[in-house]
Amino acid sequence: MEIVEVKQLVKTYGSGVNQVHAVNHVDLVIKSREFVTIVGTSGSGKSTLLNLLGGLDRPTSGTIRIAGKNLETMNEEELTIFRRRNVGFVFQNYNLVPVLSIYENIVLPVQLDGNKIDEAFVSDIIQTLGLAGKEESLPSMLSGGQQQRVAIARAMASKPAIILADEPTGNLDSRTSQDVLGLLKATAKKFNQTLIMITHNDQIAQLADRVIRIEDGLLSELDVTGGDWA
Repeated sequence: MEIVEVKQLVKTYGSGVNQVHAVNHVDLVIKSREFVTIVGTSGSGKSTLLNLLGGLDRPTSGTIRIAGKNLETMNEEELTIFRRRNVGFVFQNYNLVPVLSIYENIVLPVQLDGNKIDEAFVSDIIQTLGLAGKEESLPSMLSGGQQQRVAIARAMASKPAIILADEPTGNLDSRTSQDVLGLLKATAKKFNQTLIMITHNDQIAQLADRVIRIEDGLLSELDVTGGDWA
C-alpha cells in the first residue's frame, strides 16, 4: 500500500533571474513500512522535499498525499493536527525542550493532541531505545546519542504512520551513529512505521530499501539496494 504519493511537486523560491526550483516537478511513491533514504549535495533540495512531505512547508504547485489525505486541501490548523497524528519528526539537533524531563519530552506530542498516553506503548519504546532509568533526567544530563534516542522516542510516541528523519546522525560520532541508526530502523520496523531519512553518509544510505538521489530539485537516480528492512 502506498503511504506517500507525490505528483508534479514544485517548490520555487525567488523570482526572475533569482528564481530557484528547490523541488522541480517531482513524482514519488513510497510504500507503507518502506525505509527510504534521500541523498544529495548541499542545496540539492533534499531538506525541502522532506519538509514538504511532512507538511512543514507548502508547495508552489503539485499534490502530496500522505496516508490517503491531500495536504494541499488542508488549512493550517488541519495540517497541524494531521502532522501531529500522522508524522513523527527526528531532527539533527534533537529539538528537545530543556526544562522538561526525558519522559515529558517523549509524551509531549501526545499531550499536545489532548490524547491519553498509552503508557505500555511508551514504556516499550523507552525499553527498545535503551532509555530505561533515564525518564526523570533532563536532556542536558544525557550524551548526544542518548538525546537523539529521546528524539526518536518522541517521534514515535504518537504512533505516526511515517517517521521523517533529517540527518539524524549528523552530530554524532561514527560508532554512536551506527547505534542510533540501528535503533531507529529496528524501532520503526517493530512498530510498523515508514521511515524516510535524509543522510549525507553513503554507507548509511545503502542500508535502506531504496536510495533516492536528488540534484537541482530533480530525482536524478533511484537505486534499489536490497536492504534488510522488510
